[in-house]
Amino acid sequence: MISQLSLLDIGKGLHVRRIEYQEAIPFLLEIHYARRIPSITDAFGLFKENQIIGVVTYGVPASPNLCFGIAGKENAHHVKELNRLVIKPEFNKRENFASYLVSHSLRMLDPGTYVVSYADWGGWHHVGYVYQATNFLYTGMTKERTDIFSESGHSRHYDKSEIRRQIRTAKYRYVYLVGTKRDKARMMKDLNYPIIHEYPKGVSERYDTNNPVAVSERGNHER
Repeated sequence: MISQLSLLDIGKGLHVRRIEYQEAIPFLLEIHYARRIPSITDAFGLFKENQIIGVVTYGVPASPNLCFGIAGKENAHHVKELNRLVIKPEFNKRENFASYLVSHSLRMLDPGTYVVSYADWGGWHHVGYVYQATNFLYTGMTKERTDIFSESGHSRHYDKSEIRRQIRTAKYRYVYLVGTKRDKARMMKDLNYPIIHEYPKGVSERYDTNNPVAVSERGNHER
């Protein structure tokens, strides 16, 4: 796990701030392997001096059942998903950049927010080391399932006449509770998922849209 000290060390010359939706678009469409724009309610940029070198975005999960499932219907409106995390390829050699961006962006979300994120082990061999380094709670693996086929690869973008099916791969699920110690203690009581205290391990593969070959690395393209 990356220590707080190491995050402070790499913070020299870096800062994180909120950015406009439009500022995130080039990172999501040109660098991130999914090449899709998710639902975005909050976007943050990692800046090295005046250059933006990374982006993390949060949004309302597509599934109402997920929002209800995290901590009940009464807390559903407090659930957000960390749905994209991408660092420019030339800065990927230092994985701490991603951890620095995530940790600082979480502090800017509203207290009482439940943040859920997934590492796609079944499809992309992502483990979620960035989430582990930033103290997310590990709550187990989702089940593999099938959806209606879509050209984009996402079940929300399907043709109603389509009859083919596609696999939704199993993913590691992580949850972060935003707030003070008192906030987190209250939120923990409402959390429906069991916490697994041993993080999953394995070789995480990074996929660069400019290079389709998998690169064995604890990656900065975890989402």
